[in-house]
Amino acid sequence: MRDIVIIGGGPGGYAAALYAHNYGLDVALVEKDTVGGTCLLRGCIPAKAWLHTAEVFHTVAHAETFGVIAEPPTVDWGAALARKRFVVDKLVGGLAGLLKQRKVDVIDGFGRLVDGGVEVTHEDGSTSMVEAKHTIIATGSVPRSIPGYDIDGHRIVSSDHALDWESMPGRVAIIGAGAIGAEFASLLGDMGSEVHLFEMLDQVVPGMEPQAARVLERALKGKGVTVRTGVGVSPPQIGDSGVVVPFGEDSVEVDVVLVAVGRAPATDGIGLEGTPVEVDRGFISVDPATMLTARPGTYAVGDVVAGAPQLAHAGFAEGIAAVTHIATGSTQPVNYSAIPLVVYTNPEVGAVGLTEQQAKDAGYEIEVTKHGMGGVGRAIIQDDTAGTVKLVAEKDGPLLGATVAGPGAGEMIHELMYAVGWEALPAEAAAFVHAHPTVSEAIGETLLAAAGTPLH
Repeated sequence: MRDIVIIGGGPGGYAAALYAHNYGLDVALVEKDTVGGTCLLRGCIPAKAWLHTAEVFHTVAHAETFGVIAEPPTVDWGAALARKRFVVDKLVGGLAGLLKQRKVDVIDGFGRLVDGGVEVTHEDGSTSMVEAKHTIIATGSVPRSIPGYDIDGHRIVSSDHALDWESMPGRVAIIGAGAIGAEFASLLGDMGSEVHLFEMLDQVVPGMEPQAARVLERALKGKGVTVRTGVGVSPPQIGDSGVVVPFGEDSVEVDVVLVAVGRAPATDGIGLEGTPVEVDRGFISVDPATMLTARPGTYAVGDVVAGAPQLAHAGFAEGIAAVTHIATGSTQPVNYSAIPLVVYTNPEVGAVGLTEQQAKDAGYEIEVTKHGMGGVGRAIIQDDTAGTVKLVAEKDGPLLGATVAGPGAGEMIHELMYAVGWEALPAEAAAFVHAHPTVSEAIGETLLAAAGTPLH
């Protein structure tokens, strides 16, 4: 009898398995694919490897700006793909070794919830039973599609396929301008593809602060990306030479369509039917303090959790919360209000806490402070001044949220993560001094202004 059996080896599952070592728990991890999940195999890591390749290409292409004369760069797509695979394989190997070191028993197969534990169906069709006192569901998510756009892996693809394109696509339509769609538009635009980005809502990266969305949209257009917001698409016309994507009274012909309209929870067939576990459209309801479902001894973490952000680092925190409750009976709830979101486009966008609109909708009387990158010395040195910092604070109260758009936003947002998470007053956070010259000075300037004592 194991202490814990985990279904799914992605960020939520493997984090729970690794963390359980701290309490000496006996853990089995059931995974039908390779440990690492969407993030490591088909999401965060491979996507950011491609984005870094695009960033390097863009830097070399614009080297003359900095007095460096270089031949116009070309993309060796095969070499970039090989490097992406090297990065993924290295991290997968490291994770597998760490799980082994922590004495986690990794079982290959598809896990299904049954009384007393998990039934595993192996690749050869045989089954086995893993008995355990507690079960953690961490089965992750799969790409969604839309009517008419049946994903075939050739003309109509998901991000899973796009990360393994054998050659750079010439003409691409991307449906959905959330984080996934915007990142692919950014990297393909930087490397020279003809890109058409469609979004039904009124801005790219819906839900983000509008100012940050405008910074990103301008940057995408500067890369040659055709951005269409507030526009829906009709079913495509697929031919031998390409795909015609109709929208309104117009259409565009491309070589391939990337559908990037979000991800659905992967909970089909895992044995939830007939159990007390509450499921809505595949998402599992949990007690956010413990990650416990309505079924005693059964927890859920990661992309399957109803109402939680589908982020790898959220899954890490949820896995820790579940194991803490299993091992100690005490709670270590996830502070969702301070989980950062990063869009790894060029420029990046990072956000934490409430947006201005969300704070208003929550009934707060707020004060908003903004500061652009145009006068920041380090940003001027880098020739990368398109960006802004925006802070949302309760009137005469703590910081509620923050957004950074611009160079290094994905790293800088963590400074504001602490400020929002600790409910710091703007004046308290402004008392700390930023090094000069750094891009993060923009945060210091914004905090000083929010405290009523601007410097520049």
